[in-house]
Amino acid sequence: MSQAFASVKKEEENLLCSTYSRYPLAVARGKGAHLWDTDGKRYVDLLAGIAVTALGHCNDELCAVLEAQSRKLWHVSNLFYQEEQLELARLLLSTSHHEKAFFCNSGAEANEACIKLARRYMRTVKKRDACEIVTLEGCFHGRTLGALAATGRANLSEGFAPLPEGFRQIPADMAALEAALTPNTAALLVEVVQGEGGVVPLSGDWLRAAEALCRKRNILFLCDEVQAGLCRTGSFWAFQQFGLKPDAISIAKSLGNGLPIGAMLATHEAARGFAPGSHATTFGGGSLVSAVAAKTVEIMLRDKLADRAALLGTHLRASLEALQKRCSPKIREVRGAGLMVGIELDVPGNEVWQELLRRGYICNLSHGTTLRLLPPLTIEQDDLDVFVACLEDILHKTETR
Repeated sequence: MSQAFASVKKEEENLLCSTYSRYPLAVARGKGAHLWDTDGKRYVDLLAGIAVTALGHCNDELCAVLEAQSRKLWHVSNLFYQEEQLELARLLLSTSHHEKAFFCNSGAEANEACIKLARRYMRTVKKRDACEIVTLEGCFHGRTLGALAATGRANLSEGFAPLPEGFRQIPADMAALEAALTPNTAALLVEVVQGEGGVVPLSGDWLRAAEALCRKRNILFLCDEVQAGLCRTGSFWAFQQFGLKPDAISIAKSLGNGLPIGAMLATHEAARGFAPGSHATTFGGGSLVSAVAAKTVEIMLRDKLADRAALLGTHLRASLEALQKRCSPKIREVRGAGLMVGIELDVPGNEVWQELLRRGYICNLSHGTTLRLLPPLTIEQDDLDVFVACLEDILHKTETR
């Protein structure tokens, strides 16, 4: 451990609440798909701040917009009309069938907005006292109390009971869904690809059948696009790959490419659930972050980053599947879509993850067994190819469990 890192680590322990088991790395700067630590060592970033810096670190175009807007207007609150916010809404709504936007600060807040919208829509528009939100086992929707109740993982909610009532988790099984959707159900909330759950894509057939059942029973169908959306999985929104038309979606992560912003997009009908005073946020969609987010979306569309993610993702998964055969049985499964990839290992996952970090590759280890890759959408193929070669070398030297 270097003196520079030891100093940062000690100060963090003294000053910050202990909520993260941090990586043994103090980051000093970043550019594109690369990071440098306080000792000057360079890393290939295959995590992108957990699917956030989709355009890479310190993108030149975003830096220019950030500087210009910082000299014009930062924040006035949502009591005022703001052109930057409207431009962002126009761009986002142009990518989907939705017609209304609500801005907030994070993915958890975006999911809270979806939950509140669903409940209030049922009571004020449909005149039904339906409040239950159905979600899936393995899901992750955030850490606020409402989003945590929607997530329903005992290990995440330990010590925080009682959680808000009105949530139910079920397996992604049609029989279970049929039984779960009752007259008391306001909405079904799903991730098309479960990210924190270990990069687990849901079946397109199941998703289409689930949406159809929601329509039949007059229940809102909601998609959490926080991690899988914004070009990450090979289409602008993950739900579009299956012809779905959710009533509302939650988004965040790469929307601000590192600046905190989230949003909910809703159809005109679903948006009737909100009225002035029913939901609000002080900071959501402020001028500064909206200007940067609008430029982020503009670049994603202009540079066809969804197509790029699809092509690079196909190449990466093919390389990993070939590696799986060469290293059998050390890789159990390769999963994902676009540049959202999970590598489930049959060797000690922490050993592999630590060795990758030591060799200069940053990724995430999910549930102790799955390497999760969420690189910038602008990453070069060479970086991915060298990573696969590095992983192969590590696996050849690692014993199976």
